[in-house]
Amino acid sequence: MFKRFSWFTCILSLLLSTTVYNNSYAIELDEATLTVPLDTSGKTTILTPEQVKRGKRLFNNTCSQCHNGGITKTNPNIGLDPEGLSLATPPRDNIEGLIDYMKNPTSYDGTESIAELHPSIKSAEIFPKMRNLTDDDLFTIAGHILIQPKVVLEKWGGGKIYY
Repeated sequence: MFKRFSWFTCILSLLLSTTVYNNSYAIELDEATLTVPLDTSGKTTILTPEQVKRGKRLFNNTCSQCHNGGITKTNPNIGLDPEGLSLATPPRDNIEGLIDYMKNPTSYDGTESIAELHPSIKSAEIFPKMRNLTDDDLFTIAGHILIQPKVVLEKWGGGKIYY
């Protein structure tokens, strides 16, 4: 009898702790966090939780090899942090700017195409991970990049001291 009761207690406590754990540690992003710049004119868009989840997955699968944590392994001076994105020409601190870059990447000053060096839709034959990405996929990846500074703060693009 004691064995049955102990198994029942164990299972019940496991279920309760799982329920409490899941509810207390679930991250829910508020509307301010989900709001990101859409273009250079100041328009914004609010991402859905599904877009955020999909953007994270696509970024991790497609971009994180070189941009883990928002850094740029090939050029540590230029990261995916808001300041670095805003100082690029054209500015890449908005959804449309990032999508344009992922389709046709240019140097930081915007003068030269770097499509042969940086994965992009334009160079999908060289970079196979880019082949099947749709405009919606690029939108969610850009959303992920713009939300991260709000979620992980200075760690995003912060470099070696954090990663």
